Amino acid sequence: MVCDSAKKKPTVVVNTHPPSVCISNGAELSLSSSSESTIRGSGAGDPERGQWSNKLDFLISVINYAVGLGNVWRFPYLCYENGGGAFLFPYLICLVLLAGPAFVMEVSIGQYLSLGGIGVWKLVPIFKGVGYASMTIVTLYNIYFVVVVAWVLLYFIASFATRLPWQHCESSWNTPHCSIIELIGHNKTAEKVFRNTTVKDSSSVVEFWERRVLGISSGIEVMGGLRWELVLYLVVAWIVIYFIIWKGLHQSGKIIYVTATFPYVILTILLIRGVTLEGAFDGILFFIKPEWSKLAEPKVWIAAGTQVFFTFGIGFGSVINLGSYNKFHHNFYRDSIYICILNPLTSILAGFVIFSVLGYMANLQGSLVGEVVKSGPGLAFLTYPEVVLHLPLSPIWAALFFLMLFVLGINSQFCTVEALVSSLVDEFPKLMHRRKLFSLIMCVVLCLLGLPMVTEGGMYIFKLMDTYAASGISLLFTVFFQTIAISWIYGIPRLSKNINTMLGFQPSWYLKIGWTVLVPLMTVSIFLFSLLDYKPVVYGGDYQYPWWGEMLGWLIGLSSMLWIPLYAIYYVCTAEGTLKERLQSGITPQLDRNHNREDKAEDVQIEEQTKV
Repeated sequence: MVCDSAKKKPTVVVNTHPPSVCISNGAELSLSSSSESTIRGSGAGDPERGQWSNKLDFLISVINYAVGLGNVWRFPYLCYENGGGAFLFPYLICLVLLAGPAFVMEVSIGQYLSLGGIGVWKLVPIFKGVGYASMTIVTLYNIYFVVVVAWVLLYFIASFATRLPWQHCESSWNTPHCSIIELIGHNKTAEKVFRNTTVKDSSSVVEFWERRVLGISSGIEVMGGLRWELVLYLVVAWIVIYFIIWKGLHQSGKIIYVTATFPYVILTILLIRGVTLEGAFDGILFFIKPEWSKLAEPKVWIAAGTQVFFTFGIGFGSVINLGSYNKFHHNFYRDSIYICILNPLTSILAGFVIFSVLGYMANLQGSLVGEVVKSGPGLAFLTYPEVVLHLPLSPIWAALFFLMLFVLGINSQFCTVEALVSSLVDEFPKLMHRRKLFSLIMCVVLCLLGLPMVTEGGMYIFKLMDTYAASGISLLFTVFFQTIAISWIYGIPRLSKNINTMLGFQPSWYLKIGWTVLVPLMTVSIFLFSLLDYKPVVYGGDYQYPWWGEMLGWLIGLSSMLWIPLYAIYYVCTAEGTLKERLQSGITPQLDRNHNREDKAEDVQIEEQTKV
């Protein structure tokens, strides 16, 4: 610790455990745990970062972040695309082998340093490009994912009608061959009514989605004009996100408690209704019974592995940021176990709801469950609206359901936007004094960048973003280098010592094997398989993108991946000393270079002496 009493300002050196701080008269005081995050983060800026007000805030916030549209919207359509149970089985394997170790690693380094996704890379400076890659991923994710919230808002507003607009074929957007499913008679049997029986699969639900919500064009070559109603809802969504994060997520209040619990009530009600529909069992069987031959297809494992990282937010920097608001000795290990159980259970709950409805729809159409609708990002907007039609007072349930989806969408987004803002504030400390303005500017810019996806051809861009921006090869690439840098270069002994300092016990062998072997091995394996088995992206099962559309997707993916090698080259070129010294400096934690490590016991002794 260095004190500059002449200037009456403390010079703080970042330590590896609860440190001391100088006061203006040259005395040295040890900080209480409530102040630890300020000093741990002081090396990177944000001296007023703040902390959660109590232990539950972190857990509830992570539930908000990790349990969102990724579970209720994205998981079911990936499961449907990849054979139901054939996807569920590798998903559960990847969950056990990858999610737990990766999640604990990110929370631990965020809590230990009290820094965001960029600042933590003082642990391995040459890999700071991983932080920038994560922030690029989270930026792209924020741009396109709020568009889903805009779709949800349109459905929510449309639900305020005595007769739901996707319940009939009498609207201006319906075609002459629109079909409806009506409940008739006292026994509530279902009957499908066609205006023109020569055309198949043009239900009122599908037409509302494609013609009313999207106004979808024939392809990415025909972008068309803006869907002004969707533009309005996109703006509304960003306004809500801004007012949640403008002071910092740790000051968001008890709203996070409501947003974390409300979705489970609605999903449970929909599940009870869904499983009572005729044919529901066929859909559920498709969901839980693996088609073992499909497990030999690399694309199933690729989808499963990337969904695990996507739904937990691994590689986004958001988990690191949430952990950074914890008190130094907070038991994140216990919270991580809760999240790793709750997250997949939520996905499976949503899967049962979706596939029970798909089984019902297949029963009505006399088709197989795997052929009942076109898979893709719109699957949830075809199945969930269907099930609410079969509830009493369906407009009320539709409004509650889409309110739930809105809550889940906002849950997913305000944590990732906060991660982006906090990481940049850590990197550029002067922004801290203009945090509200900076947050506003970020929300406005991200909103404007999302406008191309609310055009008539916007769904085709959305599909590219969902495939290349924040999942697939770019996310696997980033997580691989993040894990290698922390576990193999910073080192398991150091990381274990950090965790022991915070929690009082060493990480388990399961975590250590996961960090050193399982996560790197599986991420690189899935990454290589995704390249070897690469197939051009397709929308709706039949639309093939032009070559330049495919190229656009790859550029989106490379925009994050290239940060890692380019920053490493930049570091080697700009650091001082010989090439060997530069490389050595790049893999040496700044904490080691700035200050000699002391034992935790010595810090405790100093603190006790100071109190006396």
